[in-house]
Amino acid sequence: MNVSFLIAKRYFRSKKKRNIISIISNISMIGVAVGTMALIIVLSVFNGIEDLIRSLYGSFDPDLKITAVEGKNFEVTPEFLKNIQGIKGVDLVSETVEDNALLRYQDRQMIVKLKGVSDNYFLQNGIDSSLTEGNAVLKKNGLQYALLGRGVQVQLSVRTDNPFAGLQVLYPKASKKISLNPENAFNEKGIMPGGVFAIERQYDDNYVFVPLEFARDLFNYGEKRSALEVKVTDKVNPDKVKRQLKKLLGPKFQVQNSDEQHTSLLRAVKVEKLFVFITFAFILLIASLNIFFSLSMLVIDKKKDIAILASMGASSTIIRNIFLFEGAIVALSGAGAGLFIGMVICWAQQTFGLISMGMTTAVVDSYPVKMQALDFIFTGIAIIAITLIVSIRPARRAAALQIKDNL
Repeated sequence: MNVSFLIAKRYFRSKKKRNIISIISNISMIGVAVGTMALIIVLSVFNGIEDLIRSLYGSFDPDLKITAVEGKNFEVTPEFLKNIQGIKGVDLVSETVEDNALLRYQDRQMIVKLKGVSDNYFLQNGIDSSLTEGNAVLKKNGLQYALLGRGVQVQLSVRTDNPFAGLQVLYPKASKKISLNPENAFNEKGIMPGGVFAIERQYDDNYVFVPLEFARDLFNYGEKRSALEVKVTDKVNPDKVKRQLKKLLGPKFQVQNSDEQHTSLLRAVKVEKLFVFITFAFILLIASLNIFFSLSMLVIDKKKDIAILASMGASSTIIRNIFLFEGAIVALSGAGAGLFIGMVICWAQQTFGLISMGMTTAVVDSYPVKMQALDFIFTGIAIIAITLIVSIRPARRAAALQIKDNL
C-alpha cells in the first residue's frame, strides 16, 4: 500500500488529545457531509419534478407529433396517411385540427384552444382517465359533444347535465370583405358539453376537444390538418420511428417526440438544476476551506516528522502526497457520509412521502424525488476537484520545508 496514504491515514486516526487541528478537521467533515447531502437531495427533487412534468403531459401528448415547418396547417390525403401508417413501429395515426375560437355559454364567453380530433384519438391519449365528470365520447346517437378543460368549465359555469343549454363556437371567416354586421364576420356552430377533464392548468384553462368534422367545418380547413399525432407500437423506440418519419416526410415537416413538444419547459428545469449544482458546489468549496486551514496547521504541527521523513530519504513527492491524502480522507469521509444520508432521505421520501406539498390543489401529495447515478458521479467529481484545490497549497508547502530548519 502507498506509504504516503498509510502515514496520512495514521495522522487522521491519531489517538492524541483533541486539539484545534482535529476540531477543524471534524468541522470540515461535517460541513462537506451536510453540503453533499443537501446537493443530492435538491438534485433528486429536480429529477422528480422533471419526471412529474413528463407524466402530466404524457396523458395529453402523443409519442410523436407531425407538424408543418412553415404555416399552421398542411394538406393530408389518404395516400399521405397510408405512407405514414406503413412505417414499421407506427401503431396508429390521429388527425387533429387546432386553432383559437370564441366559446359562448349562455351569457358568458371566452377565447379557447379548440382542438378537433379524429375518432381514434382517445385510443392513444389518456384524457379519458382524467375526467372529472361526463365521458370522453365526442359522438353519440348522431349528436356531437365537446370535452372541456376544468378551467374552461369554471370560467363559463358550464353544466354537463343541462340538456337545454349548449355551447356556441365562433371563428372569424377568412374573407377579405369587411362586413358592417359583426355576426356575418364569424362562422358559428353549436355543440353540447359532454365531459370535463383535469390534467394540468395550462390545458385545463384553455382546451376544448370536439370531433374533427366539427372543427374542420368551423375553420373551413377542408383536407388540411394542424398536426398528425402518432402512437408508437409498444416496446418500439419512438426515436427510431421518428428518424424513419423524417426521412419519409422530408424537410417540410417537423417530427417531435414527447420531450421536444415541451423543450422550453424541460430546458428550464435542466438549467435550474445546473445552476443549483454550481451554487452548491461553491457552498462545498467554502465548507472545504476548513480543510485548507486544518492542513496548514497540520504542516506546522508535523514539521519535525516531515524533517525526519526527508532525512530518511522520503522525496518531496511522498511528503506532498501525505497531505494530499490527508485532505482527501477528510473530504471523502464527509462526502461519503453525506451521500449515504442523502440517499436514505431520498429513499424515505420516495417510499413514504414524508414531506407533503402542503396544498390541497397539488397534483401530487408529496414532493417528487428521483435519484440518478449521474448526480452521485458528478457530485463525487466535484468533491474530488474541490479537495485538490484546497489541499494542493498546504501539501506543496510541506514538501518545500528544509530539513536543517526543522530537526
